[in-house]
Amino acid sequence: MKRQRWGRWLGWGLLGAAVLGVGVFLTLPTIVDRRMNTVEQTPPYVASERARALHERLFIADLHDDALLWSRDLLRRYSYGHSDLPRLVEGRVGLQVFATVTKTPKGMNFERNASDTDSITMLVMAQRWPVRTWDSLLERALYQSERLHAAQAGSEGRLRIVRTARDLSALLAEPPGKGLLGAVLATEGLQPLEGQLENVDRLYDAGFRITGLTHFFDNEVGGSAHGWDKGGLTAFGRQVVQRLQERRMIIDLAHASPALIDDVLAMTTRPVLVSHTGVKGTCPGPRNLSDDHIKAIARTGGVIGIAYFEGAVCELSIAAIVKAIRHAADVAGVDHVALGSDYDGAIRVAIDTTGLVLLTQGLLEAGFSDDEVAAIMGGNVRRLLLQELPPG
Repeated sequence: MKRQRWGRWLGWGLLGAAVLGVGVFLTLPTIVDRRMNTVEQTPPYVASERARALHERLFIADLHDDALLWSRDLLRRYSYGHSDLPRLVEGRVGLQVFATVTKTPKGMNFERNASDTDSITMLVMAQRWPVRTWDSLLERALYQSERLHAAQAGSEGRLRIVRTARDLSALLAEPPGKGLLGAVLATEGLQPLEGQLENVDRLYDAGFRITGLTHFFDNEVGGSAHGWDKGGLTAFGRQVVQRLQERRMIIDLAHASPALIDDVLAMTTRPVLVSHTGVKGTCPGPRNLSDDHIKAIARTGGVIGIAYFEGAVCELSIAAIVKAIRHAADVAGVDHVALGSDYDGAIRVAIDTTGLVLLTQGLLEAGFSDDEVAAIMGGNVRRLLLQELPPG
């Protein structure tokens, strides 16, 4: 009898431990999200009357946000993380580029990473993504596209995915003050191609219009600034670049090795962008752009998005972001500089998206004119997208 009781207790104990383990596993993504996507200065954000007045008139665009990686609902407001539709609207953002993270190496660092490990698989499983995403990087990218499309469907017209220049023109024609957000899909590296050129077309059909070539590791397309070999374009990569240009998918050189940047610039016939970066002139680092590359990217007609995290600007402050923007503008011209926050990219930043008025104020205090602030805060991205997206 005692053995039976002990057996039952042991069974219930093991079951309880299993349930507890599953519960911890399923809540872990929220814990990680809360701990990794943080801000130095919490809202509310108070700015000068001049900055607020100008900010209200701006079209604001941000070139990089990783919110689709996390389990948060884009349509709900959260007290953690950096962005969601309500907070983007409050920050007066008119267009947000949402990137799709599909793989990160274990022990990820800025210096050198191998490509044979992955930290995203456990996150994908814990967030209960479809089984098809567990072992396919392409399916992970496609599923994040599905999440954005589902958010659009549930937004009552407030969130609008931009695929063509016509889509963007229609968005821009809406009366101001309606609280609308345009969204553009981007890849954080082209490892979702899984070595198959035809997958460029699958990404295009799913709505992707900006394509980062590499992330924190070398892939089939070419070398990463943080990769093992840090090489240039592979033979496959050259085919991919050609196909991207044929489909009018904008190439993003964030995270690219210097050799990869050189190879792309040597063969591109269209403008390229760098969605989220720093500049070596204010913050030396393996992923930050040299003055030569800043000039070369500008010569294509492209834009450079300045990121907000410490590895990009060397300090968690508005002043550091403005300093990097000033350097890029002095080197390339104001018409080639933009915002590229890297919000929700497992980083700590100075402000969340509701505090962008402080960046407007910082630019004004740094001596930029109203027109120059308007260009940096979104006008340059608007021009590039209207020019380079498929016409529709």
